Amino acid sequence: MTPLIRHRLPVRFRDCDPLGHVNNAAYLTYLEQARFALWRAQLALLPGPQSGAGPRGHGFIMARAEVDFRAQARYGDELEVRLGLVAIGRTSFTYGYDVVLLPEERLVAQAKTVQVWFDYDAGRPVPIDEDLRARLSTPAA
Repeated sequence: MTPLIRHRLPVRFRDCDPLGHVNNAAYLTYLEQARFALWRAQLALLPGPQSGAGPRGHGFIMARAEVDFRAQARYGDELEVRLGLVAIGRTSFTYGYDVVLLPEERLVAQAKTVQVWFDYDAGRPVPIDEDLRARLSTPAA
């Protein structure tokens, strides 16, 4: 997977459980932070609806998330989330993620998420047009 973005973040005290390692739920926030950083760079599409016929327009919704944990991260560690585009379908796209501990380059977690381009007013997925498809494939500057 070729990353579209490499997003660094520190492990905060609040991310850790009583055993001292990052709680599994914090990883979804790390993935979200990387996605939003990428979308700000690629699309200027945050937050909320962007286009469409209805008053609420179209936007991304999360349809699926999966995380495989490989090693522990702890308070004070620096992580890098490497996010790449795995596939684009008619109405959805899949990102792959490697969460890496720096400077050791140790793989901490691998993940995938599926996002859907969604019409908030109609309550259903809508096709991804060619312009959006091209922008989703562009690495962050």
